[in-house]
Amino acid sequence: MDKEFAINSDGLHQAVELMSRDFSNAEGLDLPLELPQFGMGSTGALNSLAPSILGGAARLGEATSFAHMDPPTPWITWAITLWNASLNQNLLHPATAPVARQLEERVVAWLAPFFGMNGGHMTPGSTVANLTALWSARECAGITEVIASDGAHLSIAKAAHILGLKYLSVPIDANGSMDAARLPTNLSKSALVLTAGATSTGAIDPFDLAGRAAWTHVDAAWAGPLRMSNYANLLAGIESADSVAVSAHKWLFQPKESALVLFKDTEKAHTAVSFGGAYLATPNVGVLGSHGAAATALLATLLAWGREGVAQRIEHCMDLARCLRDFVVADERLELYAEPRTGIVVWRLKKESFFDQVLHKMPLGSTSITTIAGVKWFRNVAANPSADVDLLIAAIQGALPERT
Repeated sequence: MDKEFAINSDGLHQAVELMSRDFSNAEGLDLPLELPQFGMGSTGALNSLAPSILGGAARLGEATSFAHMDPPTPWITWAITLWNASLNQNLLHPATAPVARQLEERVVAWLAPFFGMNGGHMTPGSTVANLTALWSARECAGITEVIASDGAHLSIAKAAHILGLKYLSVPIDANGSMDAARLPTNLSKSALVLTAGATSTGAIDPFDLAGRAAWTHVDAAWAGPLRMSNYANLLAGIESADSVAVSAHKWLFQPKESALVLFKDTEKAHTAVSFGGAYLATPNVGVLGSHGAAATALLATLLAWGREGVAQRIEHCMDLARCLRDFVVADERLELYAEPRTGIVVWRLKKESFFDQVLHKMPLGSTSITTIAGVKWFRNVAANPSADVDLLIAAIQGALPERT
């Protein structure tokens, strides 16, 4: 047997030990420009790559990590990901992943009811989930156009383009939500996409619009997991949609790439986007062909934490955002874009000339930028349960110009 395919306990222990080292001062990649003729061995490769991979990555669990929708991941997902890599399951073929397929079915069965859906499947991210949902809408409801707000994720317009559908963008209101008054009156051939947690602002579109079009899809990539928390009422009405997309690698704290597309009528939707093949024992559902066992890490996390554990971490993130919001509102030098609804705080200085100066003084990974109607805003995202909002506030105070 080739030893490179056998368990190497020493090598795996070394990989874990390297994770605990401080490579923060490591320099950039030190790699040959051409593929080496001879290898250095697995142990040598680990030692060679650790400074770059471990030292060069953004630390999403740091106390000042408050900039993006990318959370840290719990250690149980690291262990399950290791198992997945060692097994290399392929959910396209039941024979190669008999239990992994069942685990995905169980995860979907656990989560779909929170959104009023009865099933679905996992995808590598909500870009593919949105594409799959709109593909189903085209096949099941005969839609010819996709309508979303100006604040919708770019994957919606991308999906419409791929599917050969007309795309219409509707203006947003002062809070960043879809302006319902600007919708066309005839939606009989439309898929209406409502956003639950806009990427720039965290805004939620009005869910009383669900059901008005031939098909309603909710892009809940960011805010969907609020349905498992005490903030579930913020997404009231989502159960009236025909499909929902949720990114597990956001507020369900999973590794990339992990998301779900859920349907009100899963049998009809899946049948519409399934294809057979001479080499397949069962029809291939959705966009993906070969794909791995992403559900196992999600299932392990849900087993470890339960609904209460997920909710507690999301609610803590919402509390962090609220603390930052209160600071912004209390400082006369600052302006809040809108009341944060889903853990995203968007703010700016009233004196725009200081924008770049303040940005350059902010800790790395603490603050991102978004542009709304041509105006630059600071954006902080509460995706990290380990974030220290007091440190962030102190950093902002230190970066601000003196009061006048």
